[in-house]
Amino acid sequence: MKEETLSNITIDPNKLTSEINDHDTRIIDVRSKSDYLQHHIPNSVNLPLSKILSNDSPNHLLTLIQSFGIDDTTHVVVYDNTFGALASRLTWSLSYIGHDNVSLLDVTYDKWQSLGYETNSKIVDFEIKKHKLNINNSILSTINYLEQKINDNKTVIVDNRERLNFLEHHIPNAINIPYKMFASQNKILKNPKELKQIFENRNIKEQDEIITYCGSSGTLSGLAYNALKSIGFKNIKLYVRSFKEWRQQNKKVEKQNNANYWDLSAE
Repeated sequence: MKEETLSNITIDPNKLTSEINDHDTRIIDVRSKSDYLQHHIPNSVNLPLSKILSNDSPNHLLTLIQSFGIDDTTHVVVYDNTFGALASRLTWSLSYIGHDNVSLLDVTYDKWQSLGYETNSKIVDFEIKKHKLNINNSILSTINYLEQKINDNKTVIVDNRERLNFLEHHIPNAINIPYKMFASQNKILKNPKELKQIFENRNIKEQDEIITYCGSSGTLSGLAYNALKSIGFKNIKLYVRSFKEWRQQNKKVEKQNNANYWDLSAE
C-alpha cells in the first residue's frame, strides 16, 4: 500500500492550528479537569477519559459529544499528555459509536507547548447538535469472541503491555508488542514505514484479523489499534475489557518461565 493512501489517523500541530477556529472542527482534551482549567489548546473542550471509562455505554458518549456541538460530519481532534494512549481510547470509542471523522494530535500537550503553539484558559461552549448512533461492532472484541479466536491461525492476538507483564502471564497464543515501540522521539506514532516494519518483523499481515488488548481499559491497546489503522490495516478489533476481565473470569493464561535476556527485550 502506498504511503500517500494511508488513513489520516493523526494530525500535526501546524494543520490543527489552521483548524482551531473552524466551526466544523472540534478539539477534545482528555486530560483531567484541573489540568484543562489551567490551560489548554484554544477552543478545545474537556472530556476526561475517566468520565468515559466510568460509564462506557454508547448512549452516554453520544450525549456527551452532542453537548460539545459534534454532529455526524464534525472533524474531531483528540489530544492528551500521556503519549497518545488516552486520546487513542477515545478515538476508538468515537469510531465504535459511528463517528469516523476523528484524528489524534500527533504530539502530546507538553510537546505542543514546547513547540511554541498557542494555549489559553478560556472555557468554550457550543450549541448542542444531533448525532446518529451507528454502532460498529466490527471493531470490538468481547471476551467470548476472543476465546473463540485463540486457536484460529488467521487471527493474531497482540498484547500491548510491558514485556515483563507479558512474560508473567498473558492470553494464550498472544504475541507481545509493548506500546512504547509505537512512538518516535517527538511524536506519538512512528512514521508508517517504521510501523510497518514492527508488524512485518512479527509476521503480521494486512489480511490477518488482529485483536489487541492491554491491562485493563484498552488505552495502551487503543494506541496499537491506531498504529495499525495508520498503516492501512482494516480488520482490527479492540478487546476493551482487556486482561483484567480475562483474569477475573478465570480464563486460561500462559506464562514464560526462566526468561533470558532476549525474552526481556521487545525484539
